[in-house]
Amino acid sequence: MIINIKRTDSSDKHFSILIKLLDSELSDIDKEAHDICKQYNHIETIKHVVIAYYDDNLVGCGAIRKYSEEVIEIKRMFVLNNYRDKGIATDILKELENWSKELNYKKCILETGKKLSGAIKFYQKNEYSQIPNYGQYQNMKSSICFEKELNNK
Repeated sequence: MIINIKRTDSSDKHFSILIKLLDSELSDIDKEAHDICKQYNHIETIKHVVIAYYDDNLVGCGAIRKYSEEVIEIKRMFVLNNYRDKGIATDILKELENWSKELNYKKCILETGKKLSGAIKFYQKNEYSQIPNYGQYQNMKSSICFEKELNNK
């Protein structure tokens, strides 16, 4: 399976398509948490987006957004159901990490939902460590946050 990765920004129409599907899925899984978190997921503030294609088919996306001078936040990770467990999410995440390094960030942080056990296992498998909930997620019982130090070598 050959996956093609494209770097773009939040104005990309393919990103908008995938985000609508992601939001629908998150709402189905945990509507209350999704309704609270959607205020923090406006795509207009995202300048760095990665989109994955398989045989010219749109299959997944992810994004990064500046959190602080040395920390970048992973946002809007999503792979279509039929393409999960094929390494595509890892390809997207690695591209986001590489881009973060190129931009001289030292650490990635992210938030996901406690009900998203697949996402939690995925981030742990990719060497993300659980941290106390940060920023707007501090008092959200449905959230779980992670970080990973970036090796800028």
